[in-house]
Amino acid sequence: MSVRSSYDAVVVGGGHNGLVAAAYLARAGWSVLVLERLESVGGAAVSQQVFPGVDVRLSAYSYLVSLLPDRIVADLGLEVALTDRAVASYTAVPGGPGLLVERDEGPATAASFRALTGSDAELAGWRRFYGRLVGLAEDLAPTLTEPLLSPAGLTRRLRDPQLFTDLVERPLADVVADELGSDVVRGVALTDGLIGTFADVHDAAGPAGRCFLYHVVGNGTGRWRVPVGGMGAVSAAMAAAARAAGAQLLTRATVTALEPRADGVTVHWTDDDGTERAVAAGSVVCGAAPAVLDRLTGAPPRPTTDGAQLKVNMVLDRLPRLRSGVDPAVAFAGTCHVDEAASQLDTAYAQAAAGALPDVIPFEVYCHSLSDPSILGPEERAAGRQTLTLFGLHTPADLFRADPVGTRREAVRRVVAQLDAHLAEPLLDCLARDAAGEPCLQAASPLDVEASLAMPGGHIFHGDLSWPVAATPEDVGTWGVATSHPRIVAASSGGTVRGGAVSGLGGHAAARHLLDRP
Repeated sequence: MSVRSSYDAVVVGGGHNGLVAAAYLARAGWSVLVLERLESVGGAAVSQQVFPGVDVRLSAYSYLVSLLPDRIVADLGLEVALTDRAVASYTAVPGGPGLLVERDEGPATAASFRALTGSDAELAGWRRFYGRLVGLAEDLAPTLTEPLLSPAGLTRRLRDPQLFTDLVERPLADVVADELGSDVVRGVALTDGLIGTFADVHDAAGPAGRCFLYHVVGNGTGRWRVPVGGMGAVSAAMAAAARAAGAQLLTRATVTALEPRADGVTVHWTDDDGTERAVAAGSVVCGAAPAVLDRLTGAPPRPTTDGAQLKVNMVLDRLPRLRSGVDPAVAFAGTCHVDEAASQLDTAYAQAAAGALPDVIPFEVYCHSLSDPSILGPEERAAGRQTLTLFGLHTPADLFRADPVGTRREAVRRVVAQLDAHLAEPLLDCLARDAAGEPCLQAASPLDVEASLAMPGGHIFHGDLSWPVAATPEDVGTWGVATSHPRIVAASSGGTVRGGAVSGLGGHAAARHLLDRP
């Protein structure tokens, strides 16, 4: 690919936010170059054949979509298909049938709540709480693609401003406990505040409330949907939109420094054979983490927040049977919660905060291929193989630094044993084998994510999330992407006010900031 000497905008990083920014800017007539250090674009939103000889395209890092607005999909003409999972969640409970929450709650959900708690009161509280959250999602989601509102301005847009205020000002555990009394049911709700976030749900100043908000307001519904074809299909659609608009996407291109000037930025980079190159940009959009931007500009490194998740990808010959007798095609179709009762979340947090791997690691698992069999090759589908993804909580990066391999191995041993406690057959007996005869199980700690994706500390959001409002009066009406350099804008999850998850919001905001400038 021929690279010009200058562009209106150079995008650092070809993750989903960088691709969205590139597509918007190119569609507006800007000359755009995207520089991505890896062999392909997509960042964490990629599909990979993880196991040799096994024709399955796993969503290797991120795996569900909720926050991607329909507006961005429509603006860019993205060819993205998302499908609902048949079940919202199933919670395994020792010695019992567990708790089933249907996607569209009906008699089975009511019976499940009744069997767990002995009355209909908990279901009534659940419906009140999530009914309020649906209203908050409907009101809040449209503001995410608008300039930042003041806290008061946002409150005026909400029919139930007290719920938003409670999430901002009170501990998440208290907000949930206002309506939910069961330890198991409260845990199901609280996990949305802990996905990728190491936090004490009893701390009003902590990030759990912010994480919870982003997990329940996506696109006005809060529903987490499965991308057909895997997460790579989402980033591929974004890349196609950027290329169709005229943007150049260059992989194996590592940006080494950004040199701001009064009229632009000199971008220094190396190509795939190590040759040092430079290109002039009128503006730079940084899709990399804030800490990476500091390094590229020579700024003092800002404090970073580590990630706290254990990720395990698996391919199985068959889904394992459960001791409860629940159909595994039901239990694993949605989010299957294991050892995530509220008290278990508290204990695991306390142990991890004290520097120890939790004795019982809270985690959840789900089967992508039940909702989207297209990720399975023809032979794998005919053989009845399925995928399984496990996401562990309260496993911060610090726990792995002294012994990365040994600690990861022990964490995997624990979660497998915990899942086995609910299964009628060992999980490892159900695993498929790759071309070398090895079990199809791949685990990644936050340190592995950091090494693969240059996310400092392996934090999947690049750092703690922010409330989706202006932090100061000066920020009202802006897009929340400005940096200390007027010609450099942020687009990453942690570098923007409304970043987080596979949403494209950071890229949209970065593009709007540049396009709206006088």
